[in-house]
Amino acid sequence: MADYPGFDEEKVQHALDAAQRHNDAVGLQNSDGGPNILAGGEFAVQAQCISVTVKNNKVCLNLPLGIGSVCLPIPVSIPDGTAAEACLSICTTWGIPTGVKVTVSVAGHTIVTKSFGKC
Repeated sequence: MADYPGFDEEKVQHALDAAQRHNDAVGLQNSDGGPNILAGGEFAVQAQCISVTVKNNKVCLNLPLGIGSVCLPIPVSIPDGTAAEACLSICTTWGIPTGVKVTVSVAGHTIVTKSFGKC
């Protein structure tokens, strides 16, 4: 992977564990044995937020779950060197990871949101 900021594997695992606990609590079946449609919806849990810096009108990150290095374009109105925050959410269905969502914020305002996989 490129030398970009990344997310702590332990925090990613904690998010995956939370998704699994949600799935375990909701269950795949209703009390009558039929499928539980509440369990089948997307469940996203935030893993971590990290500090990043805008460089060349983009923010580059290393993402977990085999996704690898990505660069997200940032509006040109936000100058290079601007401090930003990148937050990672893990998306699951039935407790199985299906993707990740990255949200980049500057001064508390979301400027970019990108999903990888199914979120």
